[in-house]
Amino acid sequence: MKNKIVLVCRILLGIVFIFSGFVKAVDPWGSAYKIMDYFLAWKLSAFDFAALPLAFAQSAVEFALGVLLLFGVYRKAVTGLILLLMCFMTPLTLYLAITNPITDCGCFGDALVITNWQTFFKNIVLLAMAIIAFIRHKEITPLFSKKARFLTVLYTSIFILAVSFYCYVYLPVLDFRPYKIGNNLVELSQIPEGAATDQYEITFTYEKDGVKQNFTIENYPKGDSTGWKFVDSQSKLIKKGYEPPIHDFTITGENGDDRTEEILSDTSYTFLLIAHKLEQADEAHIDKINEIYDYTQQHGYRFLCLTASLPRQIQEWKESTGAEYPFYTTDDIALKTIIRSNPGLLLLKAGVVINKWADNDIPNTILGQIPENHDKRNILLLLLVLIVPLAVLYIIDYQFIKS
Repeated sequence: MKNKIVLVCRILLGIVFIFSGFVKAVDPWGSAYKIMDYFLAWKLSAFDFAALPLAFAQSAVEFALGVLLLFGVYRKAVTGLILLLMCFMTPLTLYLAITNPITDCGCFGDALVITNWQTFFKNIVLLAMAIIAFIRHKEITPLFSKKARFLTVLYTSIFILAVSFYCYVYLPVLDFRPYKIGNNLVELSQIPEGAATDQYEITFTYEKDGVKQNFTIENYPKGDSTGWKFVDSQSKLIKKGYEPPIHDFTITGENGDDRTEEILSDTSYTFLLIAHKLEQADEAHIDKINEIYDYTQQHGYRFLCLTASLPRQIQEWKESTGAEYPFYTTDDIALKTIIRSNPGLLLLKAGVVINKWADNDIPNTILGQIPENHDKRNILLLLLVLIVPLAVLYIIDYQFIKS
């Protein structure tokens, strides 16, 4: 029974760490933005420069520890490191749950969003399993010999870092966000008929003869002539209603008018150059972007830039790049969610995401049908790239090294 408990802890801990590390690795910029949110909440924004390296390191460590635990490699060291991580993360997530500086801890990226309290309770369970795994690490059966375990660590680390680097240079190979290719942004912005709405508790404060008293909406002294005077009112959210996947995407025109509906309802092709911060955007491929703009003007397609930058920064971009396209403003967080590239290019038609590209991956031929969703294929390929070499190493280890 004790061996079975250790086995369960080993498998569950390994799977959770692998999943957590992998979903961060395929979206390094998303992980970096979450780390920046922590820095902002703790008034440490001066360290934003370290967010991306920390994102790479965090995903690699979590993923590697999960794989090594499943394979029983360096049992004592791996279980010890996992226990240390859980001893650090558990009180941290308790603090996040109590103070709520950010609403989502980001432990599973955009693949699985859970509340801070759910994260804390999850970590309590993982901490208990980590304690068991560490205390009884000798009961974890290693799958590789001592001679082969270093190669296991080396390949696992190279694999996950390579995945992160590829997704950093281009775009995430798996897109868990609502702006993925094929999604209809209009439909994802709407609240279905009959969906639950936010419920608030409203409290009114009145004063009479120098004494203040709180009332609810059912018993407040409306029209009372006995001397009650209104002082203040407060509303408290007691039950969250349905929130559409896209709820913060608004396109504001140059004159301050809302152009969202006009652009998303356009039945022709619409090219959106996404640059959440023009002052930080890469200009290395601006010639190709300008060529696409010229192409759209020749064929009557809409082309505009969405940014959260100030007018002065927009003007500096125009002067340095020769941009002639219009600039509209959108929330910074929404833009970083739409595409993990600064700048990046999004192609829409009737509100549907036809395609999107990082700035260094813009092809010469950009129009056409919606690309097939390759998420399942990419998962299979990544699993094969990870498992096949390790399986070959296991066979070699079993047949030759151990003997």
